[in-house]
Amino acid sequence: MARPFDKPLDRGLLPSLLGYVLRRTQSAVFADFAATFAKAGEALTPGEFGLLVLVERNAGLSQMALARALGIDRSTLVPILNRLQARGLLVRRESPTDGRTHALGLTPAGEKALATFARLVKAHEKRIASGLSIAETRTLIELLEKVRAAARSL
Repeated sequence: MARPFDKPLDRGLLPSLLGYVLRRTQSAVFADFAATFAKAGEALTPGEFGLLVLVERNAGLSQMALARALGIDRSTLVPILNRLQARGLLVRRESPTDGRTHALGLTPAGEKALATFARLVKAHEKRIASGLSIAETRTLIELLEKVRAAARSL
């Protein structure tokens, strides 16, 4: 006896909506990211990886500048920084130019961990883009940047 939803679900207009497809894609990509890190015995979110890369590439970055770069508010950023600092990956130092702010940096352990994380992310990226050519991947990134820019301009 067939149950009501044993047949394919009719999604109506949802598959034609860019936001819907982006969200489903993001969920699948984040799940693969998490599985990649779990399999390697590591725990990191895509946002934490991005934060570590920005700190590594921009020595002395302030918390406010980092929050702006990530598109999040300071109250969201602080608990993430606290977690990464507790793991020994990140350090906050008094800014040499403004005593009211912190300059962020990676610890030596953070630098070593980031190298490992980057290898895992590259493997993850290769897997999720495996159905695309290099040119298609570049085009997709360019198109997604256009969507992001249009959404931000509203």
